[in-house]
Amino acid sequence: MTDKNPFEGKKVIFIEDDRDEMNADGVRGHLEAVGESNVRSGFYDRVVKRVVDIVLSFFGLVILSPVFAGIALAIVIDDPGPVIFAQKRIGRNKKYFKLHKFRSMKMSTPHDIPTHMLENPDSYITKIGRFIRAHSLDELPQIWDIFIGNMSVIGPRPALWNQDLLTAERDKYGANDVRPGLTGWAQINGRDELEIPDKAVLDGEYIKRESFAFDARCFIGTISKVGRDDSVVEGGTGEMKRR
Repeated sequence: MTDKNPFEGKKVIFIEDDRDEMNADGVRGHLEAVGESNVRSGFYDRVVKRVVDIVLSFFGLVILSPVFAGIALAIVIDDPGPVIFAQKRIGRNKKYFKLHKFRSMKMSTPHDIPTHMLENPDSYITKIGRFIRAHSLDELPQIWDIFIGNMSVIGPRPALWNQDLLTAERDKYGANDVRPGLTGWAQINGRDELEIPDKAVLDGEYIKRESFAFDARCFIGTISKVGRDDSVVEGGTGEMKRR
């Protein structure tokens, strides 16, 4: 059971404060509520998209079950331990939920810390983990999260519960008011390459253009990147630009 987010259903801003602990975005500060978030989803998002999500996730779980089994076996052989990694994330209206991934990092890796904030993150990634991360296969268990309604196939990627800056930036564009997605517009336009403000702008653009046609475009764009994705960078947000 996941605890309740005190900012669930609230509009928030980020307040920089050097007295606070550094959060998962690498900055010191905290969120403050500035009002209520009374957004009512449209028919497409509330009904059509949810039906599509249920159908696609159901068939995905059935068809990909042999792939799930193969990855699970490879993970156990490479680094014995749990196959699935669960992490608290920000969902629709900032509600907390448990996101599931195939474990791609060693059992000794600190929990609830983004990869880019680890010292020498490459040293924590397993051999099979490097492969499944490069091809986004570690995200496959989120098909279950879609099926039960915590996520959607297409939408802004769910932030960690302590990514306060990203949460506040997304609030500027209403990007916290929809279900987070397995993939989305920001994912196919930069992924780890993007700085937080740029990522939030793209998430906001998705909110404005959300439709069956635009979701299909994001889905097709994702498929083209699964085979080879140069925007997966272990150095962190904006690392490709710095390099």
